[in-house]
Amino acid sequence: MAGISSALTSNLLQPLKTPFTTCPFTNPICVGFPLTFKNPRRPLSVSAQASEVAEVAARRLYVGNIPRTLKDLELENIVGEFGSVEKAEVMYDKYSGRSRRFAFVTMKTIEDANAVIEKLNGTEIGGRQIKVNVTEKPLVNTDMSILQGEESTFVDSPYKVYVGNLAKTVTSESLSKFFSEKGKVLSAKVSRVPGTSKSSGFGFVSFSSEEDVEAAISLLNNAVLEGQNIRVNKA
Repeated sequence: MAGISSALTSNLLQPLKTPFTTCPFTNPICVGFPLTFKNPRRPLSVSAQASEVAEVAARRLYVGNIPRTLKDLELENIVGEFGSVEKAEVMYDKYSGRSRRFAFVTMKTIEDANAVIEKLNGTEIGGRQIKVNVTEKPLVNTDMSILQGEESTFVDSPYKVYVGNLAKTVTSESLSKFFSEKGKVLSAKVSRVPGTSKSSGFGFVSFSSEEDVEAAISLLNNAVLEGQNIRVNKA
């Protein structure tokens, strides 16, 4: 037995005749073996990254004021009549599971995105006049940091309202101040067109109670904020 054990130990300690060329493990610790990685991706330059972000933003459409019952596939079929759709996604509230009455649709080309805006913006789906727009200009780094700050400071809550038809001049701060006159506001934010500082024309206001939500809808739905009649309903 001692002879067999010595032979096995000797064989195990022999170096491999063919070293690994590609490590077979997800998180390799391959000490002593040369590694080569297939098709390494060269990092993009800053200008190339900015160009890529702008191109994607120009293909991504915001579709607002859609019926609550509209599903991803139905929206994709509607938009697909005017161009090739890469992805269609209706947004849902994480607490209630209800549609937030807006969606994002990414088209395969900028030309398709422009065609959809031309054909569908202002038309009706399920008796509701929809709004369709797209990113126009990429954010500069300073604007992006400001908007990321707004997003990170927003206090979410199950007691929340959607505020539509906002004037382009309305900010998260002015929206919060306007609603604070009628209830205890936790937080407010104006939604932005992806990749830009441009307002999407809607926002959200969170409260600490259901009573505040009902009061906001009752008192402020169709109220005038910075020259426009706003729509207020449960988010």
